[in-house]
Amino acid sequence: MRDGNARALRERAERVLPGGVDSPVRAYRAVPGVPPHIVRGEGAHVVDADGNEFIDFVLAYGPHILGHQPPEVLAAVRAQLECGIAYGHTVELEVELAERIVDAVASVDMVRFVTSGTEAAMSAIRLARAATGRDRIVKFAGGYHGHADALLAEAGSGIATLGIPGSPGVPAAAVEDTIVLPYNAPAAVAAVFEREGEQIAAVIVEPVAGNMGCVPPEAGFLDGLRDITSKWGAVLVFDEVMTGFRVAYGGAQSLYGVRPDLSLFGKVIGGGLPVGAYGGRRDLMEQIAPSGPVYQAGTLSGSPPAMAAGIAVLDVLRADASLYARMERLGQRLQKGFETAARRAAVACTVGRVGSMITPFLGIEEARSFDDVKHADRERFGRLHAAWLESGVLWPPSQFETAFLSTTHSDEDVDRTVESFARTLSSVSV
Repeated sequence: MRDGNARALRERAERVLPGGVDSPVRAYRAVPGVPPHIVRGEGAHVVDADGNEFIDFVLAYGPHILGHQPPEVLAAVRAQLECGIAYGHTVELEVELAERIVDAVASVDMVRFVTSGTEAAMSAIRLARAATGRDRIVKFAGGYHGHADALLAEAGSGIATLGIPGSPGVPAAAVEDTIVLPYNAPAAVAAVFEREGEQIAAVIVEPVAGNMGCVPPEAGFLDGLRDITSKWGAVLVFDEVMTGFRVAYGGAQSLYGVRPDLSLFGKVIGGGLPVGAYGGRRDLMEQIAPSGPVYQAGTLSGSPPAMAAGIAVLDVLRADASLYARMERLGQRLQKGFETAARRAAVACTVGRVGSMITPFLGIEEARSFDDVKHADRERFGRLHAAWLESGVLWPPSQFETAFLSTTHSDEDVDRTVESFARTLSSVSV
């Protein structure tokens, strides 16, 4: 793989950007090699500044469910750009995208758009605290809900990749009301509610954990969260920033048949442009200013180009249900390929997958929680990642990141990825 331009660009970037990046995982600190600098993408493929072409399983960490440069999205954004970028006033596109989300997600009566998943999570927690008059929140180890202080306690994703315990600069007081429990551990949830239920404002959870790698919920876990929060009057918040409109058109909550009080969205609903949203029950959402006293605002919230892109993506997905079936079939093919290759190479491996989200965990036989995945063989994964990169496969550069399929990936893309996986696992160098 050629990397001369990538090295030069990295040196330039490191002079003016902390670590040469604007989001830590992009720095490739957990894997060998130089991060490629992508210059263009089309469908399921991207090309870097050195002319190397890759099969892309990063997909901007999830937004590009239709692949890069889908014509419907490009046309919608171009049309909006010809009219303007931002006005500081509500536009019809905001209403149209909100209507589509409300129509698709049964638990959502109203939506408030923001510019990131972090903002959505911060705002939902503030709303839950205001609505209940309580302060404590429950989250799960390995769950990442943005970089707000109160939610960085035992976060997965980039925090786990870099080995940072929470983050310096987060005061103890900011997390003293955050209770961290193991994912997929209903007994632990029941115990903490028995002890502190009257003080707990909300439980926030990724219905499919995606920021410790892809870890599906076990049967009954999400239903149990619904039951216990209802019993104690706490707000159940589903963080569907990653899963919303990706694992199913109605999100993970439609897939598992569990109805939260509030939901967070991002990624897919912006088609690759910066976006976030939170929504839920009308009685909760009407407490948001200016309808109610809970303040939250944003100058570029409801950005017209992002709204246009999101509408285009959701319209494509809604019009053709076979797209989800296609991604499920490709996901099954990729999962089976990984499992077969690992078995033949006598390498311990478990594959976490829900729909088009997938992670092979090397060196372990089970991945139910963050405690499980922390025992995965990160050194082996790093060598695998380097081999993938050399063979033209762009995979998220961390054992704790989920990879994604799009509607534009092909059987050939999947098979090439599996072949490289198998070849690397069977090599003495790994």
